[in-house]
Amino acid sequence: MRLWSTLSRQLEELSPQDGVVRMYVCGPTVYDRFHIGNARPFIVFDALRRYLEARGLKVIYVQNITDIEDKIINRAQEEGVSPQEIAARYTEEYFHDLQLLGVKPPTHSPKATQYVEKMVEFVAKLVEKGLAYEAGGDVYFSVARFPGYGKLSGKVLEELEAGARIAVDERKRDPLDFVLWKAAKPGEPKWPSPWGEGRPGWHTECVVMSTDILGLPLDIHAGGSDLVFPHHENEIAQAESLYGEPFSKIWLHNGLLTVRGERMGKSLGNFRYAREVVTEFGTEPVRYFYLSRAYRKPLDFSESGLEEAKRALQGVYDFLWEAEALPEEGEVPAEVADQLTELEEKFHARMEEDFDTAGAIGVLHELVSLGHRLGQEGAGGSPQRAVAALVRKLAEPLGLFQEARPQVKGRIEDLISLLIELRATLREQKNFQLADRIRDRLAELGVELRDTPQGTRWSLRADE
Repeated sequence: MRLWSTLSRQLEELSPQDGVVRMYVCGPTVYDRFHIGNARPFIVFDALRRYLEARGLKVIYVQNITDIEDKIINRAQEEGVSPQEIAARYTEEYFHDLQLLGVKPPTHSPKATQYVEKMVEFVAKLVEKGLAYEAGGDVYFSVARFPGYGKLSGKVLEELEAGARIAVDERKRDPLDFVLWKAAKPGEPKWPSPWGEGRPGWHTECVVMSTDILGLPLDIHAGGSDLVFPHHENEIAQAESLYGEPFSKIWLHNGLLTVRGERMGKSLGNFRYAREVVTEFGTEPVRYFYLSRAYRKPLDFSESGLEEAKRALQGVYDFLWEAEALPEEGEVPAEVADQLTELEEKFHARMEEDFDTAGAIGVLHELVSLGHRLGQEGAGGSPQRAVAALVRKLAEPLGLFQEARPQVKGRIEDLISLLIELRATLREQKNFQLADRIRDRLAELGVELRDTPQGTRWSLRADE
């Protein structure tokens, strides 16, 4: 597999040691439920992890929980509770919403507060090597000591310095220096350190947790494109200046979700919580909406896009449920078997060239089209069932097309079959008006009819 690395600005071959992929994805700051834009990296990188596992690799997937940060403290003060209570509440909400999105739990979910002692040790080493300095109880990283600063984001130091001087902190030696340790303010959570009581900075937390669990170098470090600067840039500066080796082989960043071209954000008030969207549209339409687009490009959120995703899903399910209801009759012709092999290879080629899920989903639709053609040609049940089986197999790591046909309770299935027989009789008698009336009324009730050379097939809409 080749993946586009933000650092090298080119496709890089994924080359894990011993078949183990060490993957770190930046997780949430747990002060609130996450919105639908935050869900994009969770879904995209979950699908990447699951695809790698389906291809026989072991993935150690680490996603942190930032459970101490200014937003958590501010939320606690607003509600008159402790920061620990806020963090615990929204950590639970986070895992609940991940489940709603069909996201597989991480291998490890380290919390920042569990690693404070190791973070203190890490910062102390940076100070000891002259890469960081203490000022008024705070500790800052000295950007000037890391010549590679800006290599991930492509930002020029002179331009950054000019912008940083607008709001300069007099305690810093350089306007670009960033905080590693924050001195405690009254009423805030605090831990002991050589520089006085305080708490770690956000950029330090991810470095310590990722390297402690995964070692160096990581195979993949991933997150949203909004984290490239300053968060990931600052992670690289700390890790590589201290350890003297690459922090991560590949840096992956997904594009942001926008609303009418503007970035979605809580501060802008143009967001919807992920839970609300999943409740309204369903898990699978949300996953399809994200995965049917190129992960690196910005994506504009719209309800019409989710409705389109639902229609696309239903079209595939209609074929799957019809094909799987057919008897296993006839052999799978060699020509069809060759087409299936070719399309399976095409699917993997798309997935393994910068994780092109959009192209891979296009291949799944090609398979469905093949299945429809086989039905129209009267090829028998076995070839169509083989197509359906391959669609399900390939789509499983994407979290798509795994639902069984909805079960119809009691005698309703027999009634539907009776109406289909009646409609067939009416059509033979050329009473098309009444036959069409039966079809239209069934459609209003969520029962879709499709006329095929093998007879009329029916399916329930997925939301019925």
